[in-house]
This record gives sequence, C-alpha cells and structure tokens, in this order.
Amino acid sequence: MYCSFCGGEAASGDHEHCRARLALIDPPRYCPECARRMVVQVDPMGWTARCSRHGETTSAARAQR
Repeated sequence: MYCSFCGGEAASGDHEHCRARLALIDPPRYCPECARRMVVQVDPMGWTARCSRHGETTSAARAQR
C-alpha cells in the first residue's frame, strides 16, 4: 500500500502530515494501490481522482468511509 498524498510506501516513513492534509480538503494525488499519479479534478462540490489502472475515487465516496 502507498500513501495517496505523497506516493511513498505507507509502511515506511511518517505520513502523519499526509493524513492530516487528506483529512482536511486535499484530494489524493497518488493511487494507494499502485502509487501511480492520478488525474485529479476539483470543483466547488468536491473532487474526483482517477487512476488509469484502478478507476475513480470521489470526495463523496471517501466521506462515506
């Protein structure tokens, strides 16, 4: 698994800053499954992030977790 903010391995390093940024408003920038850079679209209603291999994630889907 990878950090979806910085793209580093989730098991190594301190990702507290990354988790804090993602919890506030920032969309993920890297796919948590493969660490590929995602295409991110931000609009007034939220955001959409798409990985070419693993599909799309939205702010609405993340809020349901």
